[in-house]
Amino acid sequence: LVSALEFIDKSLIRNWHNHKARTLKVAILRLSKKPKQALKWIDESLAIDKFNFSIIFEKYLITSDKNILTELNHLMRGNTHNYIEFSLDYAAAGLYTEAIHLLSEGIKSDNTNPLAYYFLGYFETKNNNPEKAIENFNKAKTMNANGVFAYRIEAITALNTAISQVKDDAKAHYHLGNLWYDKKQYTKAMHHWKISRDLDSDFPTVRRNLALAYFNKQNNAKKALLELEKAFTLDQCDARILMELDQLYKRLNYSIEFRLELLDKYKTLVDFRDDLYLEKCTLLNLKGNYNEALNLIEKRKFHPWEGGEGKVIGQFLLSLTELAKIAIKNGKYNEAIKLLQKTKKYPENLGEGKLYGTQENDINYWMGCAYHGLNNHQKAIVFWDKASEGLTEPSAVVFYNDQQPDKIFYQGLALLKLNRVDEAKDRFNGLIKYGKNHQNDIIKIDYFAVSLPDLLIWEDDLNKRNKIHCKYLIGLGNLGLGYIKKAQEGFNTILVLESSHMGALKHMDYINIYKHV
Repeated sequence: LVSALEFIDKSLIRNWHNHKARTLKVAILRLSKKPKQALKWIDESLAIDKFNFSIIFEKYLITSDKNILTELNHLMRGNTHNYIEFSLDYAAAGLYTEAIHLLSEGIKSDNTNPLAYYFLGYFETKNNNPEKAIENFNKAKTMNANGVFAYRIEAITALNTAISQVKDDAKAHYHLGNLWYDKKQYTKAMHHWKISRDLDSDFPTVRRNLALAYFNKQNNAKKALLELEKAFTLDQCDARILMELDQLYKRLNYSIEFRLELLDKYKTLVDFRDDLYLEKCTLLNLKGNYNEALNLIEKRKFHPWEGGEGKVIGQFLLSLTELAKIAIKNGKYNEAIKLLQKTKKYPENLGEGKLYGTQENDINYWMGCAYHGLNNHQKAIVFWDKASEGLTEPSAVVFYNDQQPDKIFYQGLALLKLNRVDEAKDRFNGLIKYGKNHQNDIIKIDYFAVSLPDLLIWEDDLNKRNKIHCKYLIGLGNLGLGYIKKAQEGFNTILVLESSHMGALKHMDYINIYKHV
């Protein structure tokens, strides 16, 4: 203890406000039977930081004053993670009795965190209390793992200790797998998840985690799908797993009808999540059920979520635009105008406002067509002029607010209406040229990329995505130039690769229905 005190004093010379060092000095003084010096040091430390929890705990250990313990529990707010954090400081110093005492106080406030019991079992092991250690490990293995994540490095030792003493602990392997996956040790993570699954075949979350690892780290879609389908079978009340399963079906190019049938079967889960609800709206739009999709969108209050930027707005605009196109086809021009006017201001329930500089070439083009149908040629020209403006250079579409190639396509269509044929051809040829020149590009996403077109659950083949994008540009260019067969072949090729490609589907409709407009 004498040497320990010398070393801690040297440490404090270098960092006088090191609160861990201050606690350790108090503990050394307490163990050295120097309570007065310890209490003096406690007062000085609390003058620096009144929320030094371990210093307050030391004061309780010295005085045995229950009021101090009550105050500490109040300050720590019954947060198990606080108790774990400070008990680990004691364990690092070999003070396992103190670590056990402090963590046990935390468990009195909150006994729902299995990691607290794993750490407590580990401390008891180190304190030569094997029976109490196994008692805590057995408690931990039976507890609900929802919302619990083992992120501390110290948990590796605690969980491995539990595994060595309780051979059938599926949860310890599960938590350890989570920790290793977080540390990018994917092989180790999958090793433990597989053991957890084999020990408890009815544990859905570990199967869900395995599905992610199989798909994203081993490129094994078949095993990923088997595990995720089994996970949802085991827990059909988990809306997150349903969302992830639908996205996996989407990535594996399952049909629109199959996915829509799945979501219709679990309406309560779909209604629970904005992203699932919107996916159903998207599928309805893909099917051409625009009124149904619009009705669902308009009656829900959406909440912004990271990665969801622009997605609700996109489906809202698509529903209105497609309904307007149908109205134009049927000669209901006033109805079309009313529908397109609704795109000018986004309803509050969508959760997003209109971005400055939003490009509306397609909307303005169809507005011009509607006024043309009413023989109001002056207004038609005004809207076609607006539709012909904007950025003319195609680019990769990575983020939601990147210019979509459709905007350039509708610039070209508007220019044709204005008899500016050469300019129109430049737009269409520009789409074809970009598509041909960039279809073999190697695509990488910046680490800090946000607002990508799809939910980032299942890792995407960005090069394949780029090829589809380039084929789409070429298809649009050919369509604008009047090479209908080439355009159809291009769009059909896309739909074989991605059956839910909205642009290819809608422009196939354009060929079949609207090309006379």
